[in-house]
Amino acid sequence: MGHSSLLVVTSDPTQMPSANAELKPLVAVVMGSDSDLKTLEPAIEVLEAFEIPCEVRVLSAHRTPEQMFKFGKEAKSKGLKVIVAGAGGAAHLPGMLAALTSLPVIGVPVSSKALAGVDSMHSILQMPGGIPVATVAIGGGLNAGLLAAQILAIYDSTIEEKVIAYRQSLHDQVVEKDKRLLEIGPSKYLDEM
Repeated sequence: MGHSSLLVVTSDPTQMPSANAELKPLVAVVMGSDSDLKTLEPAIEVLEAFEIPCEVRVLSAHRTPEQMFKFGKEAKSKGLKVIVAGAGGAAHLPGMLAALTSLPVIGVPVSSKALAGVDSMHSILQMPGGIPVATVAIGGGLNAGLLAAQILAIYDSTIEEKVIAYRQSLHDQVVEKDKRLLEIGPSKYLDEM
């Protein structure tokens, strides 16, 4: 999986990119192993839905430390604004990247077979003072993507509008479910689920 590409729309024909032009990624979604992709897929999907270009990488803090180090040191100069980093087990990737860049890093603990992701969560949560990593729930790829979008929304009103619309859609879904539950009662509602 690479990064998403988007066509830029502009009213000035002299400013239009070629059909193959890609926007620079604003968010990097990185994982220590390709097996973490299922956990991070919701982050990628929400970023793509909000039309936020992202770069998706496999960078292991333990197996490819030189590549991880290079990526972390160059992230800001490449134009990235936020890093979402998922890791299982020892979960060093988010913290190592946070140590290498001043960009905000959002850690996603990946559920493990041995300790169900609690080990990953503690590894990401327990960063030493001075090197923060925002941490979402175990398997919280969706919230990591949403948090990355909210960080970008501070300076981008178009993204802010998409975040607000998304939250409104959540509100509307709950209102509709409540209305349906009141109409048909809990037994029939459960039968329809």
